[in-house]
Amino acid sequence: MKKFLKSPLIGPLSAMILVFLIVAFSTDRFLTVNNLSNIALQVSVVALVAIGSTVVIFTGGIDLSPGAMIALLSMILASLIKFVGLPLVIAIPLVIFIGGLLGAFNGFLTAYMRIPAFITTLAGLSAYRGIAFMFNDGSPIFSLHPFLDTLFYGSFYSIPLPLIYVVVLYSLAVWGMKYTQTGRKIYAVGGNPSAAKLSGINVNRIQLIAFVIAGLAAAFGAILLASRLNSGSPNYGVGIELQAIAAAVIGGASLAGGRGHVLNALIGALTIVIVQNGLNLNAVPTSMQSVTIGVIILIAVGIDMWRNEIGYSLQKLFSFKKPL
Repeated sequence: MKKFLKSPLIGPLSAMILVFLIVAFSTDRFLTVNNLSNIALQVSVVALVAIGSTVVIFTGGIDLSPGAMIALLSMILASLIKFVGLPLVIAIPLVIFIGGLLGAFNGFLTAYMRIPAFITTLAGLSAYRGIAFMFNDGSPIFSLHPFLDTLFYGSFYSIPLPLIYVVVLYSLAVWGMKYTQTGRKIYAVGGNPSAAKLSGINVNRIQLIAFVIAGLAAAFGAILLASRLNSGSPNYGVGIELQAIAAAVIGGASLAGGRGHVLNALIGALTIVIVQNGLNLNAVPTSMQSVTIGVIILIAVGIDMWRNEIGYSLQKLFSFKKPL
């Protein structure tokens, strides 16, 4: 039981369950089959993007560009299918490759040019979306392919395909972070870059790999979003970078780097989507929804920054001296 309670999954999972119960009691429409299915579909894009954002955070960095990447990559995918005439089996892998290149560009500027990740990805947030508006005169591209929406709305043995994508990619991420040298090096670089360098780890290379993973995750998110709407648009992905970062932080990833569990990002993403869904069902205005998500991010970051003090206070509160 002690081992179970010390698991890094317990805190985020408890918070998600609490939010789930609060929303369930607030409206009788929440627990309907259609709504729960809608939540599963909604969380898929944020959850996939959160994988990359979490890995970058593990290295002590930050990535503000996934939303703009999604806009650019969705327009590239749409152009390749609609105007170039490439089949899906070629266009989709090509977009994933381009996503990796965009991530590598962010990583190169951050790791080798020594530009802070915040500045690099903030510039990418603006530049990538600007490039997306250069396609098709800034207009969305619709009706890409009749099979494309099947990639999002289809199912395999009654299991929605987006759920399968999430399970497969998170399984790979968990395995990679826990059982590979690269995963352990990512934690080491985030924990103490100087010590990691002295121990023989190529810190720049690891930071570059982390951003490549983030770019690949954004590419998967772009493909899933384009499949959902069967279109590409330079307006896609607005705000998703903040949701992905919030998912990582709510899941317990430390913004200082070197601490956290990638699976917790999925729990964090579910928490955010459940909150948004509950606010929608209760007819809360969009402005207040943004405020609520902002408050959740602030609380999560505050808990991360004051983690040690909170833990010490709770330990002191619940500890009792044994009688002599």
